[in-house]
Amino acid sequence: TSSTIPGYRIMKSIGLVSGSTVRTRDAIKDIRSGLQSLFGGELDQYTTLMHESRLEAIDRMKEATLSKGGNAVVGVRFNSSNIAANACEVMVYGTAVAVEEGTTEKRHKDMDK
Repeated sequence: TSSTIPGYRIMKSIGLVSGSTVRTRDAIKDIRSGLQSLFGGELDQYTTLMHESRLEAIDRMKEATLSKGGNAVVGVRFNSSNIAANACEVMVYGTAVAVEEGTTEKRHKDMDK
């Protein structure tokens, strides 16, 4: 994502924040997905699993940001990797910042006063 937030100015860079989760599907759904993969198409169970995992990782990153005194995150990136045969880790990370409404141009004008 972007290193800026339109309409806001970064007042302080706080540092790296992240959130992650490791999830797995149950055996029955794994079998069903395996059969579905024989016929092609989207594996809905895994799509849902990954979506839920991303949301959980984001929530954990938000908690980390707030606990460090930030109110926004810039430069957000996602990463996923297999942990075991049927488990996947989803991680999200970025830079926690403190922002306030306004633009960089306004900040420079304020500094000229």
